[in-house]
Parts: sequence; C-alpha cells; structure tokens
Amino acid sequence: MNPSFTPCLSRRGFQRVGSAALAGLLLAAWGRAQALSLGDLSNADANSGVKAALEKGANVAVDLLGKPGGFLDNPKVRIPLPGGMDQAAQLLRNFGQGQKVDELVTAMNRAAEAAVPMGKEVLLGAVHSMTVSDAKGILTGGEHSVTDFFAAKTREPLGQRFLPIVTQATEKVSLAQRYNDFAGRASKFGLIKSEDADLPHYVTGKTLDGLYLVIGEEEQKIRQDPVGTGSQILAKVFGAVH
Repeated sequence: MNPSFTPCLSRRGFQRVGSAALAGLLLAAWGRAQALSLGDLSNADANSGVKAALEKGANVAVDLLGKPGGFLDNPKVRIPLPGGMDQAAQLLRNFGQGQKVDELVTAMNRAAEAAVPMGKEVLLGAVHSMTVSDAKGILTGGEHSVTDFFAAKTREPLGQRFLPIVTQATEKVSLAQRYNDFAGRASKFGLIKSEDADLPHYVTGKTLDGLYLVIGEEEQKIRQDPVGTGSQILAKVFGAVH
C-alpha cells in the first residue's frame, strides 16, 4: 500500500467515525429531551391522559354540533353555499326566490346537525383502538396532534356514515336538485370545485371540517389550561408537556 495515501484514508475514517458519534449523541440528546418533556409519566398515565383528552374532545364536539342550531347558528362552522354559487343565489334572490335559497342553506346545516351524532361511535372507537405509541405521538406531536389523529383515523369512515344522512335530508328541498344540475355545469367551467358540485358530498365534507374544528378548539383549551379541565389525569399528563 502506498504510504502517501494513508493520511487521506485516516482522515476519511476519522470523519466517518466522527459523524457516527455525532449522530449517536444527537439521538441520545433527543431521547433525553423526549423523556424530559414527558416528565415522570408512565406509559399507562400517558395512554390514559391522551384517551381522556380524545374522549373529551369528541364528546364536546358532538354535543355542541349535533343539535338544532349547532351548525346553523355558529358562524365558525355554518355551512354556506360554495363561493361560486353565491352569484346564482343572488340572482335567485333578485327574482324573488330568496326564501328557497334560505331553505336550502338551512337544510344543508340541519343535515350536518343530524349527521354528527351518528359519528360518536366512530370517534370513540378510534380512541379505544389508540396505541401507546399513538399516545406518545399525540403528547409530543404539536398543538393539533389530537385533531390530526382524529382526522387521519375517522374522516373516511365518518364520511361514509354521514353521506346517506345528508343526502336524505337535502333531497327534501326542491332547490337541491337544481343546485346539483347547475353546479355540475359550473364545475366544468371552473366556477366551483368539482368536489363541491354534488350537494351531499359538499355538505358532508363541510360537516367533517366543522367537527374537527371544534375538536381542535377543545384540544387547545386542554393544552392551555389542563388544570382547568377539572380532570386529574388531564392535569397530570398535559401539565407535564404544557
């Protein structure tokens, strides 16, 4: 072996060893930070606390939204006509059809209010199937990790459960079919999104958005003031990462 190459190889070897050592130190530091962020919480406590938070968020959201006025009277979640339909609605109002437009918007929101209670079983099912790994990820995953967990686990099955209820409720309104006819044509010209061209699918999507929004608001309350929830396990677990 040519001795002139030895220093170069040594330096490269040193660099590889140094990089590996640095990576090991960073991983160890991250592990200690994670452990510190969870304080002295046991897996059982972390799991129980996160489940309590998830159940609280689900119950509050369903109780708040799944009643008359839950969507219609709440400006944060009230379901409007899609943006591109506003001009058509205004045109109908100009021709004395404003009452029918109002009936449609009311029916859309009433459909959402009727659908939400049917999702409670799905939401709580997701809570009960949560793993310890899920719990730790939620605790250290950021301000919206509870909401993100629910959206990932339940959006598709909730959508399947809500759609027939929404469809049945909106079909009772005479303007609903005219909406679908007009929206289908409007979507071809890019006036509204294609996913908004079907009224039941549009309302179902907005129902889910409203549900997760309220769950998110409840999550923020728990994270900001875990003691104020009145729950010892929530105070203990979320207080440790507050």
